[in-house]
Amino acid sequence: MPNPKRRHSKRRTSTRRAHDAIAKPVGSECSNCGASKLPHRACPSCGFYKGRAVVEVEKY
Repeated sequence: MPNPKRRHSKRRTSTRRAHDAIAKPVGSECSNCGASKLPHRACPSCGFYKGRAVVEVEKY
């Protein structure tokens, strides 16, 4: 296996890592209650998914 002869410069390393930042998760709006939720998942506040109740949520 070949090994690198010289080390990479700081600029080259940081340029490569420019796109490695963690992206903020994309949110969508619940069609039933309007709360923000992750896409393709049941709403954590009301328990609805695609217009029907799929999870029972305890109200405090």
